[in-house]
Amino acid sequence: MTTETVGTEAGDARITWHKAARARLVLAVGHGAGGGIEARDLRALAAALPEHGVTVALVEQPWRVAGKKVAPAPKTLDTGWRGVWPALAEPGLPVISGGRSAGARVACRTAAELGAHAVLALSFPLHPPGRPEKSRAEELLGAGVPTLVVQGGNDPFGRPEEFPEGAYDLVEVAYGDHGFAVPKRAPTTPERALETITGAVREWIVSLG
Repeated sequence: MTTETVGTEAGDARITWHKAARARLVLAVGHGAGGGIEARDLRALAAALPEHGVTVALVEQPWRVAGKKVAPAPKTLDTGWRGVWPALAEPGLPVISGGRSAGARVACRTAAELGAHAVLALSFPLHPPGRPEKSRAEELLGAGVPTLVVQGGNDPFGRPEEFPEGAYDLVEVAYGDHGFAVPKRAPTTPERALETITGAVREWIVSLG
């Protein structure tokens, strides 16, 4: 594991690299508006994928690096992501643009212009909780590249059955909430939820060729 600070127009961002010995592509994943790269799903991907030839780059947005507690406007998040992209592409490998929650929105909005190989959207916030009329489906549908959505079955920001039909794949994490946590009484476990996520992402990446 190595870290790299990258200057952007939105401030300094930081990349934590989890490198594969024989990498064939890079999966770059940004965090959400309410947390950082310590999220369980991001850590699980960083631990599981390098042995399958995938270098995982966990990206911290400038606001997080600066120690701020509130994420800036989407436009500023996009600026930060664009600024870090050359460093993500520097190894010369195809780059999958990914993120969880707000980071997934950033990945979708910028994928086409940055030349992303594909998009991984973890816990895509389809709408604010309790406000299904405030749909962000257009961002997801407009990604323009192969896209995988991994969504908790009980995510208040959008349950799997609420997602519109479109040119993307969707995997449900049974009983999972927005952070993929599962209730103690659910007939599954937190470990199984993480296995579902890492397994689905690994199989999807293989399907990309």
